[in-house]
Amino acid sequence: MDRIRVMWIIARLNIGGPASHVVDLAAGLNPERYETLLVTGKQEATEGDMSYLAADAGVPVHTLQHLRREIRPWSDLIAQIDLIRLMRSWKPQIVHTHTFKAGALGRLAAWCVRIPVVVHTFHGHTFQGYWSTFGSKIAVLLERLLARVTTGIVTISERLKRDLLHYEISAADEIHIIPLGLNLQPFLECGKRRGELRAVLGLNANDQLIGIVGRLVPIKNYHLFLEAALRLVKNGFSGRFIIVGDGELSEQLLQAAIEKGLRDRVHFMGWQRDLGRIYADLDVLVNSSLNEGTPVAAIEAMAAGVPVVATAVGGVPDMIKDRVTGYLVPSGDSGAMAAAIENALENGAEVRAAAQREAQVRYSLEDLLVRIAALYELLLPEAWNQKVTT
Repeated sequence: MDRIRVMWIIARLNIGGPASHVVDLAAGLNPERYETLLVTGKQEATEGDMSYLAADAGVPVHTLQHLRREIRPWSDLIAQIDLIRLMRSWKPQIVHTHTFKAGALGRLAAWCVRIPVVVHTFHGHTFQGYWSTFGSKIAVLLERLLARVTTGIVTISERLKRDLLHYEISAADEIHIIPLGLNLQPFLECGKRRGELRAVLGLNANDQLIGIVGRLVPIKNYHLFLEAALRLVKNGFSGRFIIVGDGELSEQLLQAAIEKGLRDRVHFMGWQRDLGRIYADLDVLVNSSLNEGTPVAAIEAMAAGVPVVATAVGGVPDMIKDRVTGYLVPSGDSGAMAAAIENALENGAEVRAAAQREAQVRYSLEDLLVRIAALYELLLPEAWNQKVTT
């Protein structure tokens, strides 16, 4: 029997959860049943590059030079034409898109080529915190239109599905909740590496370390993290802080740390491939975002037994139960964030254990692969039946 051809499309393999998620899918589906192709664009220099994951996993990758993060009408038109040509030549039965730009161009191309099954995954949404009020309304309208040419929509949390229903993106029975799944083994075992990062930073075993991991972009609200750090220092905290990542705000955040008198207390570490070494020495991981789907860094930290303090935004409350598997704080409240960090440092033992169990149960890569394959097998017959009846 011929294998089912699945084409995944993502705007870029930059540092972040969607990139690793797509590579894990492409590498993990049963090769006897599925033939896969990962289509991606080019990441910006400051975003970090995770294309090595696809190379290491042996995932076939087709790169479109004109598929980029920014909205560029001429380049976007060329990327659209390139996608149509690629779909016509490769002939996938399933096109599965990820991220906003790839979701728009990929689904339109699939509609033009009449691909039987078109799936889009919302890792979050851009309806709040990304655009102006007018821009957000346009984003909602565009997603409503795209939903009409989409066979199935995947969300990674219950709250995200509620958001899509609130904005009337699609009907409830067309939205499927499939949580993220990750290879957690490196993080479950990283405790044996405790001390490696502290040695690099010149810290001793008793120096407490608070960290944040992700792209240095406005939606992540790193200024809140620095405000909470300043409060902790004023309260007598003698440890250090690390920022792991890079992005458009790197210089601005460095200047903010200097202005707050924190330059000697905050280590800017750039992108790090070996995150197991990072989590092994963290006492608390912070997520300060204005909007989130399901932050991968939080899952990794939970698996490593690191307490997570996060703003209660987007899908975060679906993954963290306050004071049970982590700590939730209101968005924008640096005082609450500082207090939660202090609580995690003093009373986090039970939370660490509960969070680690939760990560293993809810975010298994094996479960993700089973659920995605089941969705594909469900949608393909429905698509063919619809073609016959119409």
